[in-house]
Amino acid sequence: MRSLVAGNWKMNGSLAMAAGLVADIKARHQKAVLPVDLLLCPPFPYLAAVGSQLKGAGIALGGQDCHTAGSGAHTGDVSAAMLVDLGCCYVILGHSERRTDHSESSVLVASKAKAAIGAGLVAIICVGETEAQRNAGDQNKIVEKQIVESVPADATAENAVIAYEPVWAIGTGKTPTVGDVEAMHRHIRGLLKQRVSGGAAMRILYGGSVKPTNAAELMAVPEVNGALVGGASLKAEDFWGIAEGAAKSAG
Repeated sequence: MRSLVAGNWKMNGSLAMAAGLVADIKARHQKAVLPVDLLLCPPFPYLAAVGSQLKGAGIALGGQDCHTAGSGAHTGDVSAAMLVDLGCCYVILGHSERRTDHSESSVLVASKAKAAIGAGLVAIICVGETEAQRNAGDQNKIVEKQIVESVPADATAENAVIAYEPVWAIGTGKTPTVGDVEAMHRHIRGLLKQRVSGGAAMRILYGGSVKPTNAAELMAVPEVNGALVGGASLKAEDFWGIAEGAAKSAG
């Protein structure tokens, strides 16, 4: 299974910063094409500019969220069709920061994923437990509930990706042990096999303080099929280092 390394820029950057970052990543990619799929997800205002730079580069463009509706009176929102119109192939949905900051439920995430899939996007559906939930030993139960409620019935290995991000490891520098990551990804794989068409082939990304120094080890874990990268995706050297780590694990 070909790994996917996705950069989630979150609410960071400027037009100048985006231009420089994309130019650097493109230059590295042109010199050494890696056997992994690369994806950049900048903030909405920069999608057109980044998309223009990425044309013909072999690097995909993605959004960070979308609305459930195709159009209408939804001030400030963006539809999946609009993302497609800008050249996006993917969209991140249900990130813990959306679930927390905007009180997004798993039911809403499933509706967004259905809309994204219907528009032709690949939905990257995020799941993950808090530190309190892990300390209580509830991580498997929490993630299972999120997958059951967040993944729409029409999700397949071709139109959806799962991203496991332990909430307590996002941007904190904390990282689960390799054993913890392996156990959770095996758990998720089992759930996908039971519930999703082609679930055995659906990519499961790991996210949560992924760095060049730990990428190869994490990407080599069974059932880890790539990374959803946050802060490290804002530096070309770090993002590329993670992609190289994923390439090493691919053989």
